[in-house]
Amino acid sequence: MSQTAQASQINEDKMGEFLGKVVGDFGASLSSVLGYIGMKLGLYEALANNGAMTPAELAAKTSTTERYVREWLVNQAAGDYVNYDPGSGKYSMLPEQSVALTDETSPFYVGGGFYVIKAMMNAQPRIAEAFKNGGGLLWGENDPDLFIGTEKFFRPGYQSHLVAEWIPALTGIEAKLKAGAKVADIGCGHGASTIIMAKAYPKSQFFGFDNHEPSIANAKAKAEKAGVSDHVKFAVASAQDFPNDDYDLVSFFDCLHDMGDPIGAAKHAFETLDADGSVMLVEPMAGNTVEDNFNPIGRTFSGASALCCTANAMALGGSALGAVASDDALRETVMAGGFTQFRRAAETPFNRVFEARR
Repeated sequence: MSQTAQASQINEDKMGEFLGKVVGDFGASLSSVLGYIGMKLGLYEALANNGAMTPAELAAKTSTTERYVREWLVNQAAGDYVNYDPGSGKYSMLPEQSVALTDETSPFYVGGGFYVIKAMMNAQPRIAEAFKNGGGLLWGENDPDLFIGTEKFFRPGYQSHLVAEWIPALTGIEAKLKAGAKVADIGCGHGASTIIMAKAYPKSQFFGFDNHEPSIANAKAKAEKAGVSDHVKFAVASAQDFPNDDYDLVSFFDCLHDMGDPIGAAKHAFETLDADGSVMLVEPMAGNTVEDNFNPIGRTFSGASALCCTANAMALGGSALGAVASDDALRETVMAGGFTQFRRAAETPFNRVFEARR
């Protein structure tokens, strides 16, 4: 159908609705950049901790330039990220805004997402080239803020659900951890998941492995600060060659779908697991059909997958499961590694938690 013919069939109400969505996305995209700036410069934190402020007061408090802060606040108020009082001309943060954007101990904290989005935007030139010519972009080649943001984004959910819900949902694992078990945390990044488990189960030994050396150095420092270095060890290793030690639990937190050889990772986990052990596979929430992902979460994770997750696997010449891999695709991958049991053990709005056993 020609463009002229298509134009003659346009429903103006539907067109107006669609254009409204596009303009909303323009505003959201620009606001995410400003959200990152607000995180980096402490603008949200200052508003949350000091009550209502004028642009000049916020600028003075954060050693920033008032003229920029003024525009930033208009943008943030337009997006309902901060609250504006026309009577006083001051801006503040409602409790919900404050917790979600400044309290890193809260399960509602989402601030890490701004770091992730900023890093993925910076990857655009490489990803666009990969769209045309194949290949991809390794995790380690990304903007360093990707690693910071990934930890900040996922840690609140792990802190809230890992010990309280996910581990108890596994077959006999909680009792083993309380008594003293061996755990391998694969793709551990900065060690958030490893350290959370180590603090909860001091009688167990935890081994975090990641192929990104700077992340392992960061994880070691965090373990020292958390006071768990006596029973937590971090080392550089891949999912296909980490040491075999008959682990009671092998965990993959939001990482199997990124790997170039996820079947090989599943196979190595099978080989290194105790006969009565379990694999805990934590993956982003996704539907089992394409259309099941047509929602805000599916939109977010599929976008991240194209810009980062799939790109890493493609750079490695892998099968590229991607962040919205279906339950069936994950089951086939894990079973190909030798496992005979696979089930969804728990879930949250952002994650699916699976257990695999021999």
